[in-house]
Amino acid sequence: MNELSKKVNVRVWLSAVSICLISVAGCKQLKASGETLNLCRYKKVFFDDFNDLSVSPSNNEKFRWSAHTPWNGDFGDAQFINPIDIYADPLKNDPFIVKDGILTIRARKQENGKWTSGLLSSADPTTAGFSQMYGYFEARMKLPPGPGVWPAFWLAANNRKGDKTPSVEIDVIEYYGQFTSGFHSVWHVWDLADSKNNRGGEIVTQVPNDSLSNDFHTYGVDVTKEWIVFYLDRNEIGRKPTPPEHTKPLMILVNLALGGGWPIDKTPNPSELLVDYIHAYSPDESKSNAECK
Repeated sequence: MNELSKKVNVRVWLSAVSICLISVAGCKQLKASGETLNLCRYKKVFFDDFNDLSVSPSNNEKFRWSAHTPWNGDFGDAQFINPIDIYADPLKNDPFIVKDGILTIRARKQENGKWTSGLLSSADPTTAGFSQMYGYFEARMKLPPGPGVWPAFWLAANNRKGDKTPSVEIDVIEYYGQFTSGFHSVWHVWDLADSKNNRGGEIVTQVPNDSLSNDFHTYGVDVTKEWIVFYLDRNEIGRKPTPPEHTKPLMILVNLALGGGWPIDKTPNPSELLVDYIHAYSPDESKSNAECK
């Protein structure tokens, strides 16, 4: 997610909200009517259940996560900061806290009036860390309430820094706190050499007001050679054809940004994104013909 992504998504959100207001029947409900995912033919290849915190400023050879995007790009109205772990009371540490198997990513307005928050990336600028071309990626999260919050769980091509060949970004969920009745699932093709080739698409899923901040839900995407299939609570909410530019493995990112084109003057201080787990699965060839129950 970058500044161009932010501007595109703001325009798309306004368009989508208008469509939903005109015709609620055209929007998805929380209990999606699509096919239910069964993982019996998959194997788990990456998991963090957040029983401990494994994050550094930028080193995925020794840690599960880095605290910045590999291209060092902050976005939104809160600065993504390095993990602070200096206080005896872990609840004072920013922006990442692990307690009772839950990761908290905290956005806080500091004494100088500046907001800080956090982002986790499963790969670093050397491409060290976790990424995979195809498979199912899932996070179980409880979203923060309030206007101005902009949490996301997303995937991006694991490129070496400076690689300008076309690549794919998949935003499994983007949520704008002003609009408590829906979220976005988005795909982008970024061509850094020629921005005229940039393109994308999205699905807006309607949910009951405040339901995503009142409880935990799973947000997932299955990436195959043919399709990008989005899931809410493992029920399909929509799919898009996999673009031919998808030629690089995908890293995992999760963050609590602020703004996204919307004011943050009424954003709760602090605001917290709760993450129960992040898992990734790959197809298990040995079970390709298994009968799923």
